[in-house]
Amino acid sequence: MKRLLRPMAAAALAAGLAAAAVPAAAHAETRTGHGDRFKRVGYFIQWGVYGRQFYVKDLDTSGAAAKLTHLNYAFGNVSQDGHCVSADPWADWQMGLDSDKSVDGVADTADQPLKGNLNQIKELKAKHPGLKALISLGGWSGSKYFSDAVLTAEGRSKLAASCIDLWLRGNLPDLPAGTGAGVFDGIDLDWEWPGSSGADGNVIRPEDKRNFTLFVAELRRQMDEFDRKSEITAYLPASAAKIDAGFEVREVFRNLTFGNIQGYDLQGSWEQVTGHNGNLFTDRRDPHQFTYSVDQTVRDYLSRGAPARKIVVGIPAYGQGWTGVKGGRNGLYGTSTGPAQGKWAAGTEDYKELVNKPGKRYRDLRTGTMWLYDGNEFWSYDDPATVTQKALYIRLKGLGGSMMWSLDQDDDKGSLTSALHRILR
Repeated sequence: MKRLLRPMAAAALAAGLAAAAVPAAAHAETRTGHGDRFKRVGYFIQWGVYGRQFYVKDLDTSGAAAKLTHLNYAFGNVSQDGHCVSADPWADWQMGLDSDKSVDGVADTADQPLKGNLNQIKELKAKHPGLKALISLGGWSGSKYFSDAVLTAEGRSKLAASCIDLWLRGNLPDLPAGTGAGVFDGIDLDWEWPGSSGADGNVIRPEDKRNFTLFVAELRRQMDEFDRKSEITAYLPASAAKIDAGFEVREVFRNLTFGNIQGYDLQGSWEQVTGHNGNLFTDRRDPHQFTYSVDQTVRDYLSRGAPARKIVVGIPAYGQGWTGVKGGRNGLYGTSTGPAQGKWAAGTEDYKELVNKPGKRYRDLRTGTMWLYDGNEFWSYDDPATVTQKALYIRLKGLGGSMMWSLDQDDDKGSLTSALHRILR
């Protein structure tokens, strides 16, 4: 494996390793339900039970569940009339599971009110005390009606109340009251994006920026009335332009338990020139018109008033890929003919697939990156070594922890999850 590393960079990393091994008592107030200082968040995708055949039980089998502090369940939706709704009731609470797919090893019965992923999350939490579960609302394809829902004080109050009623009180449609109680410990807001473009067709307004702040405050108020220990988190963009268009950072963070910042899709296969999916530091040689890095995003949030201890850094368990790549530095910043084909979609591939892909791998510790290039396909992705470097950065900067999208993309040993856990606890 070729290493693009200067001796000074290696020495700096070694010094960082030594420093990171020393606990910092000053941040004791950030300890999690596990008693750990750092958050270790992982997303579980609702639809993974279909084609991917990835179940909540797999989090237990791989050992990942024991290494997480928070499990984010993606996604719930905001409806056109401004209520919280399930995107897939069958996967959420109607799907019966056999004993071999159940966390507790007991098959669901036909007359059991709560089944599906929600029941399995409840079983997982019982097996792993201290693990918290949050319902994530929105996502890339589910953020269309957020702007409408929070446009007025009445709308904000209605949306907050419906989210608490459905997901925290557990009043699931057509089931006895409170059937879903105890599954979720809070709400994660994945509005992509207030005040700026996301998926085609999303409603966007300049007022979104202020209304997001007001909605988080209203949600916090109502959640305090329900249970003051309940948590509110949010998924937040990497781009400074999107931050400034949609987020009053200092005010929003006052009511967030913590914020998960985007640490991936910094460059991707929608561009002709190859680049890094989730580089830790900016590469001065990057030829893209707009360049990003985890470090730059962290500094952008800090400069706008976010407390370091509430910043949780997003980590990808997948890569971005290009095909027909020529030129560049071992394929890096070369030109492509389009996205490489992944197992589930063009341009992306799971870590568990990429780790076995043929080709030569290159590493640059100055930017915290690695990539694979076989003379045609170029893949930028994280492995346990780059994840470890990011974890050390999080620790040294006194940040809140890590968040991984998504747990099904890690391998069956939870290698990426384990690498984060070794440093961030």
